[in-house]
Amino acid sequence: MKLLAPFALLTTALLTTTSMAAPSVVASIKPVHSLVASVMAGVGEPTLIVKGSASPHTYALRPSDAGALEAANIVFWTGHGMELFLGDALGTLATGATVVELADSPGLTLLPVREGGAFEAHSHAGEDHDHEGHDHDHDHEEDHDHAHDEHGEGDMHFWLDPENAKLMVTQIATTLAEADPDNATIYQANAEAELVKLDELEAELATVLAPVADKPFIVFHDAYQYFEARFGLTLAGSVTVTPDVMPGAARIDELKAKVAELGATCVFAEPNFEPTIIAAITEGSPAKSGTLDPEGGALTEGVDLYPNLLRGLATNLVDCLD
Repeated sequence: MKLLAPFALLTTALLTTTSMAAPSVVASIKPVHSLVASVMAGVGEPTLIVKGSASPHTYALRPSDAGALEAANIVFWTGHGMELFLGDALGTLATGATVVELADSPGLTLLPVREGGAFEAHSHAGEDHDHEGHDHDHDHEEDHDHAHDEHGEGDMHFWLDPENAKLMVTQIATTLAEADPDNATIYQANAEAELVKLDELEAELATVLAPVADKPFIVFHDAYQYFEARFGLTLAGSVTVTPDVMPGAARIDELKAKVAELGATCVFAEPNFEPTIIAAITEGSPAKSGTLDPEGGALTEGVDLYPNLLRGLATNLVDCLD
């Protein structure tokens, strides 16, 4: 037995090493990275591109990002319309990778970008997309149909609906299992556990947000309609549709009038954008100001980021609206 013991230990170590080997995986933004990390737990760690408080709307690839993409076996991103910096880079750098657009996850609800009225005109002038007075259809049935042209007209903040997050988790697990069948059972078990957690999270947030559901508010950019629709919130409008286009004086005056007209309780800024605009909109009104962070820029990356992101949105909404 003493002679066999070292051999047995070596065999166990080899089996453990084999089962723990993982593909090289890259995730574009923090919410995507969090969900991928939860599915890969115990097998490997995905590499995150947009780190810290950087915004995917204005991000520029670094040499280390290019190296990660070149070495990647799998790349998860939301798709065309959000991480604009990846549009061309994936075709030139991630040539050996399976590239997964999570916007195309089976069954995922993709809503159109809202325009007109309380939502300023989008960049495609001349198109009539007045979504003012939209209802909060929690099933999103009439909007599903993947209403987008190459995702160009779709609202790409779809991860803010936990129902969409569940579909993303399923797609992530399927992709990883196909690429790495030796660890397929681990990916599947992790995904099933994550789906249970997302169900619990959705129920928790529905309870937390119910008392403020009918209180109107304005956000910096229209990134929250999935969260709003899922939990029946009352969004009165956004400062801008496209966060890299700052509003002019006329737009600020329009929103000041909107705050007065609707009695909007709160106007929310975002960490990456100029808070003085929010101060100008709320000036002379009883409306309070707060901060919402749709991408988790202020949060630590990892498996806990996604639930912390949604809980943070709910907490900040209730703190300001209550």
